[in-house]
Amino acid sequence: MSEPFSVPVTVRGYETDVLGHLNQSVYLSYAEHARWSMLQAAGVSQATLVSKGVGPIVMETTIRYLRELLAGDEVEVTCAFEWGEGKTFRVRQAIRKADGTVAAEITAVGGLLDLKARKLVADPREYFRALAADPELFGL
Repeated sequence: MSEPFSVPVTVRGYETDVLGHLNQSVYLSYAEHARWSMLQAAGVSQATLVSKGVGPIVMETTIRYLRELLAGDEVEVTCAFEWGEGKTFRVRQAIRKADGTVAAEITAVGGLLDLKARKLVADPREYFRALAADPELFGL
């Protein structure tokens, strides 16, 4: 299996809490940054999604905080899609320190919303396969 898509991020001082740790809400921002970066790398822009009348949504997120992150830490945020048979899919992500230590694991359940009907599309996998210039990034 190939390595999952990843993006580098440097923890910024203003993202830390009073203890000097990366604020818990910022982990979500890092995860979303990696997801949108992956979409862009696959050739799927926000404008493309909107023009097709769909938008990705997050329905559930679980974060396991495993190691602290401090200002100046260099991390990689990974992103891998897992497809099932229904209207939803999973996105598995990790935030890894430069030495390979996993600082956090993030699992999200997502879907693709029909922006007009306001309902999930029946087969999000096929939308991503059709829209992506590089569907392999999605495991397709």
